[in-house]
Amino acid sequence: MSVPVTRFAPSPTGHLHLGHAHSALFGWTAARSGGGRFLLRIEDIDPNRCRPAFERDLIEDLAWLGLDWDGPPRRQSEHLEEYRAGLARLQAMGVVYPCFCTRKDIAAEIARAVAAPHGPDGPLYPGTCRALSDDQRAARMAAGESWAWRLDVAQAQKLTGPLRWHDRAEGWQEATPGLLGDVVLARKDTPTSYHLSVTLDDHRQGVTLVTRGADLFFATHLHRLLQALFGFDPPDHHHHPLLRNAAGERLAKRDRAQSLRSLREEGHSPAAARAMAGFAG
Repeated sequence: MSVPVTRFAPSPTGHLHLGHAHSALFGWTAARSGGGRFLLRIEDIDPNRCRPAFERDLIEDLAWLGLDWDGPPRRQSEHLEEYRAGLARLQAMGVVYPCFCTRKDIAAEIARAVAAPHGPDGPLYPGTCRALSDDQRAARMAAGESWAWRLDVAQAQKLTGPLRWHDRAEGWQEATPGLLGDVVLARKDTPTSYHLSVTLDDHRQGVTLVTRGADLFFATHLHRLLQALFGFDPPDHHHHPLLRNAAGERLAKRDRAQSLRSLREEGHSPAAARAMAGFAG
């Protein structure tokens, strides 16, 4: 059995909280206990929300927590051409299509539908632009409309056939990529999204064990489809439970969950922070 290669991939859109610490420690422990490698990846493809100051802070916070990583961090913003090339491969396969719908358009279409498709997180994109002709798409692009590139899941599955992936806690899973519908893979001015970039990055970095929160369990079904389209060998997975507050709510930046930085400022030790994140010792 090969040594594990894991990664922690935060977005520099705010300060790390204890939930992030739990995820980072989980991946770091899995790598180090197996004599493997732990990688740090900065997911900074959103220039409107990502800040260099947050990146500096998160690197400092991880080091304070006692984590080290192998090699320099990989910044997604420095690899946009790789994502463009990946998107082009999918376009050549005929498994992506431009979608011109706004959020308002999608909400209105769902409201009109008698039985709108639903996924684990609510209504799915109803496929409004999937049936547009090539001429219609070209005309709307030429007119300067904004668009997003969506994955045609049904068409992609015709190319790949049935797929499986393995979760160390839940065992073998039959991939059901349609759970999330025709997701956005890129936009007019941004050549990638989370789903596309994470699939390409994990392969390029040689990640063999993807450790991440249970909230991304369903996304793994979709990522398995993308891996098959690109011809990538799938990594193993382990989705860890989410850290929650006293009310049972998952910790999140938007809810101003207590940050590692604030714990440091309050005088807590790294050991205390690790214990709060569920990793005593």
